[in-house]
Amino acid sequence: MNVATPVTVAAGMMTGLMSTEPYTSPEYFQLERERIFRRCWLVLCRVEEIPSPRDFVLKDVEICHAQFVVARQKDGSIRAFHNVCAHRGNRVVLRRKGNAPAFVCNYHSWSYGIDGALRAATDRESFFDIDEKKCGLRNVATDVWNGFVFVNLEREPSVSLKEFLGAMGERMDGIYFPFASTPLVMEATLESNWKTVADAFSEGYHVTSIHPQTIGESVVSEGNRWSHPDAFRFEGPHHSFSLSGNLNYVPPPRTVEQMTTAHMKGGDTEGMLSTTGNVFAASDMDEINRFMDHPQVNPLKSPSYVNDLTMVFPNFHFDFSPGGFWTHQFWPISPTRTRWESRWYVPPARTLRERFQQEHYIARLAEIMLEDIGNTERVQLGMQSGALDGIRLQDNEAIIRHQLIQVDKWVQAASVAEALAE
Repeated sequence: MNVATPVTVAAGMMTGLMSTEPYTSPEYFQLERERIFRRCWLVLCRVEEIPSPRDFVLKDVEICHAQFVVARQKDGSIRAFHNVCAHRGNRVVLRRKGNAPAFVCNYHSWSYGIDGALRAATDRESFFDIDEKKCGLRNVATDVWNGFVFVNLEREPSVSLKEFLGAMGERMDGIYFPFASTPLVMEATLESNWKTVADAFSEGYHVTSIHPQTIGESVVSEGNRWSHPDAFRFEGPHHSFSLSGNLNYVPPPRTVEQMTTAHMKGGDTEGMLSTTGNVFAASDMDEINRFMDHPQVNPLKSPSYVNDLTMVFPNFHFDFSPGGFWTHQFWPISPTRTRWESRWYVPPARTLRERFQQEHYIARLAEIMLEDIGNTERVQLGMQSGALDGIRLQDNEAIIRHQLIQVDKWVQAASVAEALAE
C-alpha cells in the first residue's frame, strides 16, 4: 500500500509546534515592521481605481505609520508618493480619492503637481538655501503586475517586483481579472494579529465547523469531509492551493433562491457551471469564460472546482472561483489589531434579475465573511492567554505553517537577498 508523503514533509517544513510569539509579541511586531513591511513589495490598489490622468487615491500602511498618494500621471503611468509635506510634515492630500491638477497643503499652502514636484513654496524669500527640486513629495518605488499596483518602502528596492514575485508571478501572468473596476468592498478593524486574520482564510479544515449552513454543504463532500486541498504550491515566500467541492450538491428547497440566481447569459439561467460555483457567484458567463481560460485558473481542471487561493507575501490574498476573483488584505495596526479589507468584483447590473442575483450574492457573502472574521478575536484571546505551548497544525494547514516560517525567515534575515534565498 502506497502512503502519500505529507505535504508538510514534502515541502521540507518542520512538523512540530509553531510558536505563538509571532501572534502576540510587541518586540516581534517591531521586527515585522522593519524586516518585512519596510522591505517587501506591498499591494496598494488596482489600476482601475485611478483610470484617468490626474486621478488619485490615498492608501494607508498603518504598521509603517505611512500614507501614500497613488496617482495616474498625464502619460498614463502610475506613481506613488508619501503624503507628507516637505515643509513640516503635514498631510497634504485630505480627500480619499479624486481628480486634481495639483495638491495644496492646507497648513502653509505649499503646492505640488500630480507628479509630486514642488510647484510653489509661499514666502519663498524667507527660507534659507531651499532647493525646490529636493522639496517635492517623497517618491516611493512603484510597479504594476497584472493590474495590481505595488510599492516598496526601501529608498532603493533591494529587488525588483518581478524578482520578488518570482515563479508565482511568472506562472500566473496574463490572467484576465473580470469586473475589476466594480468592487464590493468589505472592511473591518479586528482585535487580532494580522496573521490570525490571514489564517482564517488559509485552509479549508474549518469549513464544516464554521460554515455548516452557508457554504459547508456545497464544499464538503462524502469523500472529502474536511476540505483537503487538491494541491499546494510553495513558491519562495508565496504560496497557493486549489480546492474542490461537492459535485453532487443541489440547493435544498429552503434555499430555492440559489437556484434562481445561477450564472446568467443574456438574462437567462444557463445552469450550473459547477455545483459549487453556481451558488458563489454574481457574474456574466461571457466574461467568466474568458477568465477561466487561463491555465492557472482551476489548474487541475477539476469538475468540482471551488477555488484557488494565492498568498502574495506578506499580506495579500487573491482568490479565484468559477464566479470570478476576490481579494483579502491584512494590514497590521498593532500586535493585536488588524485592518482587514476584502474586495469582491461584480459586473454592473443590467437587469432587475441581475440586480436580484447580486443582492443575494452580497447578503450571502456578508454572512460567510462574518462567520470567518467573527472567530478571529476569540482565537487571538486564546493566543494571548499563555495557555498554549504552541499551535498544532495538521498537514492541510500547511499554508499557515509556510507563512509562519516565511515571516520568521524575513524577520531573522539581515538582507532581502537572504530572506529570498532558497
